[in-house]
Amino acid sequence: MDGGAVPWLLLLALAVVAAIYSSVGHGGASGYLAVLTLFGFTAAAMRPTALTLNLFVAGLAWLAFGRAGHFSWKHLWPFALASVTASFLGAMLKVPASTYSGVLALSLAVAALRLSFPPKGAEATHLPGWWITLPIGAAIGVVSGITGVGGGIYLSPLLLLLRWAPPKTTAAVSAAFIFVNSLSGLAGHWVGGGKYPVSLLPLVGAAVVGGAVGSQVGARWFSGLWLRRTLAAVLLIAAYKLIVALLR
Repeated sequence: MDGGAVPWLLLLALAVVAAIYSSVGHGGASGYLAVLTLFGFTAAAMRPTALTLNLFVAGLAWLAFGRAGHFSWKHLWPFALASVTASFLGAMLKVPASTYSGVLALSLAVAALRLSFPPKGAEATHLPGWWITLPIGAAIGVVSGITGVGGGIYLSPLLLLLRWAPPKTTAAVSAAFIFVNSLSGLAGHWVGGGKYPVSLLPLVGAAVVGGAVGSQVGARWFSGLWLRRTLAAVLLIAAYKLIVALLR
């Protein structure tokens, strides 16, 4: 499924994922990876595809939340400083297909749990020191580069649960974090000799449409919790499919 005609159902699924994720300041990589898994994409094609879609959708979300005055540089750089480099290096790694599938299955399962039980935000207290933020950023960056996710699905619950940022600032910072990690991951993929799917443009178009809609009206028209739990079910199905393939 890495070339040729692009199924309309695939484009629709990517647009829906982008709309749901962008409404909460995320790029949607875990959702894209789940959809690409279900449509039979290879591991080599999935990572650059998810990072590219992430880049566009997270950029739209960053712009929307930034214009609303919710973005904070001081909440971004302590985590992004290490994650950008780690994402670049992670994307250059030539991991075996079985290792990639295992790491991806775990990432999708964690993302599904995160979506099923969204943390309730509280008023922020203060950010921790760099000896805490840098290792966290580096760890998220490595996973981002290897799997093709931007890392926002892991950063945002930390910011909220540990009261490091209020909810709207968390959404804005997560979008920016995803954008810079996706850009770094794509650079690492290119430097490492990775290739890109030939049918990428239609996928980008679908994600951009979904992201634009989601960032404007997605959260107002529908129950965010219901949509997140539906998407969580898709992630778990994809994770299950990867695990079954590994055990064969």
